[in-house]
Amino acid sequence: MSQDDDGQQGLVLTIVFGLIALVVALVIGLGIYQSGKDIAPATALAVGAPAAAVVPVVATAQADTASAANAAQAASDAASIKVENGVVKFYFATGKADLAAGAGDALADVVQGAKAGRKLVISGFHDATGDAAKNAELAKQRALAVRDALKAAGVTEQQIELKKPEQLTASGSNAEARRVEVTLQ
Repeated sequence: MSQDDDGQQGLVLTIVFGLIALVVALVIGLGIYQSGKDIAPATALAVGAPAAAVVPVVATAQADTASAANAAQAASDAASIKVENGVVKFYFATGKADLAAGAGDALADVVQGAKAGRKLVISGFHDATGDAAKNAELAKQRALAVRDALKAAGVTEQQIELKKPEQLTASGSNAEARRVEVTLQ
């Protein structure tokens, strides 16, 4: 075996070990990404991968985790509607009084109840953050938006009762507190 053969074998082994280290780093990075947990670069280096291969994967995983957290926050702050036990609950984005898409469909049962002669009660709620007077006014605007949707669906003003907005101080989230409920009486 010549000295050139030894040099080529050394180069091949270096490339093979480099590729193995890269694959290990990618597997660790994928595991971090799927678990949603951050891992310190020093911990990742313990498996023997070169720092250049590990740090970008860890940085990407941290950025993806932050993006997922931001997306979750945005989703919890988006307008939505739930119907639970005959109560239609409209949830609102921070500082907004816009109804979520599908409001008409969600109100269909209570509209039928109103057409059968029952009264609808609209109750507004708000969280305890920020200025209390502004929160109460925003809760009122949200309740009026729901009232307008009911009127557009054919419910008369006489069949609708608006209750004064209430501040919620329970242990629920602020997103839960930013709501308007419609109930049949």
